[in-house]
Amino acid sequence: MTLKPHLELGYVARAHGLQGEVAVRTFDPASETLDFVERVLVRPRTGAERVLRIESVRPTPKETLVVFADVRGRTAAEALVGATVLAFREDLEPPAEEEYFQGDLVGLTAVDESGKVLGRVEEIWETGPVPNLVIRAEGQEELVVPFVDDFVSTVDIPGGKLVVKPPEFLEVGTEERAGAEKPDAEAPAEGGPEGGEG
Repeated sequence: MTLKPHLELGYVARAHGLQGEVAVRTFDPASETLDFVERVLVRPRTGAERVLRIESVRPTPKETLVVFADVRGRTAAEALVGATVLAFREDLEPPAEEEYFQGDLVGLTAVDESGKVLGRVEEIWETGPVPNLVIRAEGQEELVVPFVDDFVSTVDIPGGKLVVKPPEFLEVGTEERAGAEKPDAEAPAEGGPEGGEG
């Protein structure tokens, strides 16, 4: 499995003011990545993706206000609304031992300890003190598994899989978590599952 060159940070929620500033909502509200990187990849809903240099960042309680180079005026800012904002992996500090970028966990095949395929990690949600892996497979109940040793014993990013031990009570319907936000895909998912960083 090839590591992704870009990792999702969040999305452009709205234009702010008249000068071209935009409000970026990160999937992980605690993320400070935009404070440290100098550029991002912006992938709009329609049209070509763009690499934009960050000129300034202003944090607010719910969003981060960003001024991008070459985005001037309200119209240009509004054209970015809804676009996904991604960081370049090469611009980020590598995760520590037994930590993983959350974006690298999305897409992994989840298997149980006997090797039976349980599904694919489709999303990661921050609904408590640890990230939760959302595992889906066609025709099966959705699984939400906390990313901790008790439930995830092995992470093999190069091999494209992870080994989980999901108890039955973790099978929940999507309606129970309506409105939950995805976390920042570049934020390290801390925990102690064994296996390489990739």
